[in-house]
Amino acid sequence: MVLTLVGLGLNDERDVTIRGLEEIRAADIVYLENYTATLNVDASRLERFFEKPIVLADRDFVEGKAEAMLEAATSKRVVCLVVVGYACRRAIVCCFERVVHFCLKLYRFGETVSIPFFDGGWKPVSFYEKIKKNRANNMHTLCLLDIKVKEQTVENMMKGNDIFEPPRFMTVNVAIEQLLEAAEMENDEGALNILAFGLARVGADDQAIVSGTLEELRNADLGGPLHSLVLCAPELHEIEQNFVALHRLTQ
Repeated sequence: MVLTLVGLGLNDERDVTIRGLEEIRAADIVYLENYTATLNVDASRLERFFEKPIVLADRDFVEGKAEAMLEAATSKRVVCLVVVGYACRRAIVCCFERVVHFCLKLYRFGETVSIPFFDGGWKPVSFYEKIKKNRANNMHTLCLLDIKVKEQTVENMMKGNDIFEPPRFMTVNVAIEQLLEAAEMENDEGALNILAFGLARVGADDQAIVSGTLEELRNADLGGPLHSLVLCAPELHEIEQNFVALHRLTQ
């Protein structure tokens, strides 16, 4: 069967998503992880709203008995409710490594950068300085990739023509090529060996998550948009290393 983690938001039962609510009501067993965070309502109120009995997963359960949840999930539909989003404490991650899709430590992300499309001679590379700063501080970098929607050529704009270019969505491949070009312009050697995650359509049924060096990912096919890229910190925690291995690109 299946084990599903459902984020509840920060406040009360009304913050759950429609998809999360469907998963909860279809479950055979529902756990509430109330060790790493707490909601502003008690479990009985959640039970009335979700129309399901709830088993509290307190500190003792999370640290010493979480295997029971996994065992139940082998034959039943099990949901674990967590406050805000997926709980990523070590005790939980070690048990859920087969179902958590992405788990670099959130505390280790530096400043987010945007990578714009290079256009002819216009090649802004200011984003690369932020990447270098993050890596110098042993931080991960989330790279948001450019999109071009309802864009006009200069000619059509000058003539007042209501004609627009086809939409363009930057892929991980283009982002890597531009990043490597920026690294060369900044005289930064070794960029090909930076470990990264390529992400596409995160949250969708056909999402793609692969890890590898920039050299390995530059030709990876992640399918349609939207894409993003995460550059890993130079030094990874053991848990992060496990997730890199779990999603490593296979040729």
